[in-house]
Amino acid sequence: MNVRLGINPLTWSNDDLPRLGAEVPLQTCLAEAAEAGYAGVELGSKFPRDATVLAPLLAQHGLALVSGWYSLRLLERDVDAEWESMQPHFRLLRALGCEVMVCCEVSGAVHGNMDTRLSLRPQLAPAQCAPFASRLERLARRMREHGMRMAYHHHMGTVIQTEAEIDRLMETCDPAVELLLDTGHLLFAGGEPARAAARHAARIAHVHCKDLRAAVLRRSLNRDTSFLDAVLAGVFTVPGDGCIDYAAVLAPLREHGYRGWLVVEAEQDPSVAPSLAYARKGYEHLRVMATPSPPRSPPSRPA
Repeated sequence: MNVRLGINPLTWSNDDLPRLGAEVPLQTCLAEAAEAGYAGVELGSKFPRDATVLAPLLAQHGLALVSGWYSLRLLERDVDAEWESMQPHFRLLRALGCEVMVCCEVSGAVHGNMDTRLSLRPQLAPAQCAPFASRLERLARRMREHGMRMAYHHHMGTVIQTEAEIDRLMETCDPAVELLLDTGHLLFAGGEPARAAARHAARIAHVHCKDLRAAVLRRSLNRDTSFLDAVLAGVFTVPGDGCIDYAAVLAPLREHGYRGWLVVEAEQDPSVAPSLAYARKGYEHLRVMATPSPPRSPPSRPA
């Protein structure tokens, strides 16, 4: 499998809950990401948005820019307005050589609200499904025309959260709309990451590798907490430290010739889960899982 390993700066600083890692400078994040072995990083809130500033900063640490999250509002505005709104972000990613852009519809989303239970997240009404899919397709085609692939990010607390909603989105939209498979978000939503990987392997453009602590997940679901409460409780961790079978997830991607990034992403409190130690743990686990085992030699026959 022709992949590169990247990491999201959430391991050091949390964009949805800024007090987590607020004191960690960007230079520490980049230096430790490189020290742990990663080839690239995704954007975070502390990153400069000027390509002439960001490019040499990343080069100083031998890192590529992997991609960066963009908040869609296609349920609130038309494709032309969305295209215009995303231009600064789009141009930054293109200037830094990114091939995919992480996109997630956030109209009415609750993942950033500490006081809102996940059961109150927005859901698409039947009448909204076709218009939303049409806008998403048109935007994805326009992005492709200008050299960027859309990787749609299903996410807790948003209108595309469950495995069934991912399936419907992929069935409704044409192949211009590709998928970001987030293992942690999918398992949190009750789905099966390996099954989704097998079903949508041909459409997966990007992968976020987030693991889950099963006991914390059960408590969060039973109490119907907010997304951020679950994060603070430690629901997420890096690959190899939770309950997700990454060998099973990566096998169908390997079979379908996935070429792209595997990105470690684990929202944790760095004062509880030391960033460099967990970055290393995630890297080592994914490095092993993404490397195919050599074929076994047949047993030798006795002379």
